[in-house]
Amino acid sequence: MTPIVALPLWGVAALLGTAIGAVAVSRRGSATRLVYGATLGISAALFMIVTSALAGDPAGVSTVTLPLGLPWIGAHFRLDALSTFFLVVVNLGGALASLYGLGYGRHEATPHRVLPFFPAFLAGMNLVVLADDAFTFLLCWEFMSLASWALVMAHHREQNNTRAGYIYLVMAGFGTLALLLAFGLLAGPAGTYTFDAMRAGEPSRFVAAAVLGLMLLGAGSKAGLVPLHVWLPLAHPAAPSHVSALMSGVMTKVAVYGFIRVVFDLLGEPAWWSGVVVLFLGGLTAVLGILYALMEKDLKRLLAYSTIENIGVIFASLGLALAFKANAMPLAAALALTAALFHVLNHSLFKSLLFFGAGAVLTATGERNMEKLGGLIHRMPLTSFVFLVGCVSISALPPFNGFVSEWLAFQAILQSPDLPQWGLKVMVPAVGGLLALSAALAAACFVKAFGITFLGRPRTAVVERAHEVDRYSLAAMFILAALCLLAGILPGPVIDGLSPVTLSLIGNRMPVQMAQPWLSIVPIAESRSSYNGLLVFLFIAASASLAAVVIHRFASHALRRAPAWGCGFPDVTPAAQYTAISFAQPIRRVFGTFAFRARETVEMPPPGATGPARLTVEMHDVVWEAFYQPIAGAIDFATLRLNRLQFLTIRRYLTLVFLYLVTLLTVLALWP
Repeated sequence: MTPIVALPLWGVAALLGTAIGAVAVSRRGSATRLVYGATLGISAALFMIVTSALAGDPAGVSTVTLPLGLPWIGAHFRLDALSTFFLVVVNLGGALASLYGLGYGRHEATPHRVLPFFPAFLAGMNLVVLADDAFTFLLCWEFMSLASWALVMAHHREQNNTRAGYIYLVMAGFGTLALLLAFGLLAGPAGTYTFDAMRAGEPSRFVAAAVLGLMLLGAGSKAGLVPLHVWLPLAHPAAPSHVSALMSGVMTKVAVYGFIRVVFDLLGEPAWWSGVVVLFLGGLTAVLGILYALMEKDLKRLLAYSTIENIGVIFASLGLALAFKANAMPLAAALALTAALFHVLNHSLFKSLLFFGAGAVLTATGERNMEKLGGLIHRMPLTSFVFLVGCVSISALPPFNGFVSEWLAFQAILQSPDLPQWGLKVMVPAVGGLLALSAALAAACFVKAFGITFLGRPRTAVVERAHEVDRYSLAAMFILAALCLLAGILPGPVIDGLSPVTLSLIGNRMPVQMAQPWLSIVPIAESRSSYNGLLVFLFIAASASLAAVVIHRFASHALRRAPAWGCGFPDVTPAAQYTAISFAQPIRRVFGTFAFRARETVEMPPPGATGPARLTVEMHDVVWEAFYQPIAGAIDFATLRLNRLQFLTIRRYLTLVFLYLVTLLTVLALWP
């Protein structure tokens, strides 16, 4: 009987075949329809296969070994509850990105630079999740990175895109090196590269600590943990918008999968302090990510920075799960892990929706700079509606899905008084405060994103001529908006669907949610807390409808028109509206000193002069300047000095070789 894991592998083979075929047809007029149609069909089929596997036999494990990879070892692939869930995320995102690409791709100036790598990127993400040995995992990880790098470089002639691709490639190589060292430590002297052998091993405390640190570097750099996030706000906006949605909404989750696979599955029982480390990095990442997003005026860069914030929420929940698991609190650990996995799914939905919306705005106006947009709600009403749904979802407001996963995370935080270590007793509430702050800042950030982009009056002539995008793009966005609402009002089936993952990694699960009355969700016990998204939705819908009826029934029917207040100027001008920079000014003045070393300079004209006053804002990327500029400077310094080695004489080359041999023999003689 064919193992079920073979079905996703056949789908991956079809994606790779599509990538090869795209090379041949990518310059034809029908190539966009053919390639994206094929990836849509394959990804949708894979989504249905893995969803049925998760629903039909959630605890089942299917493995297969192919005669590929290292000699006498082969390439091992495995389908279990954890990999099945992440395959659901990958292929749902891939199918909707393909549907969006059917319309968006028609506006692509260089489709031959995108079409061959798009299915290859999807195949790479699927293979990473399926891999069951270190060599296959790293090979597929690097394949995924290179395919996404090629997509980032698709518009290499645009300003700063080449730099974005270069930084992404460097950080991807650094992350792969960290993962290689982590797997090397897990393999040990015996060189047991399969995950089954690593799972059966018992690493020492030193090895476990080193592997945790390396996984935070390797998987954390791909996911966007601070301070390893510097490539993300450069690379994600540089790619085409549907690829940006995949990189931000899906690829970062593949990195989260790699971290969970190693730390929760292969590494054995965690130490309590590992939860402190992951918690701290998650809280720091959440706050700094959303602060960076608030300062942005580029719509796609704002969305990329907000991905960093959501990755921080996920890692903070994973840190909680590690802390609870280390202290033999399986129910609380299952709650924290469920919150992390639920947020993985939620973020893939609303972040893909928001990047699709940003792509629609870019298609209609040619602009990403919010300072040049405005008033699009009148010209793109459907896009503005679904973008608003995404903004509400990512702001963690009920009844949409973002609220549920963050509410579960806070419910897990409330279990922290039962932890025995004082370090955790202090750290968990502190991180809870950081997550609450990041949630409030996220709401402000997306009020700005929606308001500056879609409300008010058009700031440029090109925005006045904007029109709604194609039906494929709208269909993809409306499907995602509906999923955001469904996951928010009916979270019980999602939580029950995640229970096989928590059972396999923690040994426990949340209570069965579908057994609760009125479709409520109960994290621990009904006596402590519960939430009913359906009732909240019905209450909001009824209240809004009643308010609308009352207003239309009893308000004045007289139409009154008057000029808008223009700050004392007689002519109403869009320049008097809030801009993205001015909207963020109060928050910048509160947090900017320590987060960005922000400085404002006001130039006032002398009395009687007619020149305008000028406000100059200077901000610094503290992480870049503190960590990466010194490294780049040291490398430049070293390479300039080592460049002299190219111009040595034969005598000096022979002298260097002789000194090297003497040093090597001395080290070997002194080696114990």
